[in-house]
Amino acid sequence: MPIKVLFVCWGNICRSPMAEFIMKDLVEKRGLSDRFFIESAAHSSEEIGNPVYPPAKAELAKHGISCEGKRARQMKREDYGKWDLIVGMEQLNMGYMLRILGGDPEGKVHLLMDFTGTPEDIDDPWYTGDFPGVYEQIVRGCNALIDAVGDRF
Repeated sequence: MPIKVLFVCWGNICRSPMAEFIMKDLVEKRGLSDRFFIESAAHSSEEIGNPVYPPAKAELAKHGISCEGKRARQMKREDYGKWDLIVGMEQLNMGYMLRILGGDPEGKVHLLMDFTGTPEDIDDPWYTGDFPGVYEQIVRGCNALIDAVGDRF
């Protein structure tokens, strides 16, 4: 049974789809694709149905990662029962996520960078424009996440 990981950010057009496809790439390179099921979603409704933001898509492409066909979707309360881990990008996401999910009684909700030795928010590149920096943060976070949970499931 694979570990089911849902990445979440504000609109599901920058950080969380970057995390989804970076994580898929990393687990494939480690030969762990069969041990993970990975998707992403938004906590807001404003970008539903939109494709990955072009600068985020371009940053992934620079590293040989495709996100073709990805469209933003909003997380739902039912997602809590469907996912082993629900991973936000910044502290601001957590309140919205917990409200939608109705709480976190099983301890499934985390921030991505909390898996690293240097917990921090992943700044929203929609505002900062720093897609390369966000890419590097997400790679560090996803590698730490894989290391932390790879043997637990």
